Amino acid sequence: MSNRKKKLTEREHQVLALLSRGCTSNEISAQLFISSNTVEYHRKQLLRKTNSRNVADLIGNAYRQGLLRIDE
Repeated sequence: MSNRKKKLTEREHQVLALLSRGCTSNEISAQLFISSNTVEYHRKQLLRKTNSRNVADLIGNAYRQGLLRIDE
């Protein structure tokens, strides 16, 4: 990734916040009224945009990159 942060969409921010609270894809899809396939798409985009290997890495990278705050 370049020095520029890749912008997250509003929906990606919502999915990221719910992932950081330990929600599963099915729980996220129910809360956001979207399909679990759509949640999986957003997860993949988040992993790609933050250069993360898994959700634990995603949460850490998002925090370090300023995309996630502790109080979310």
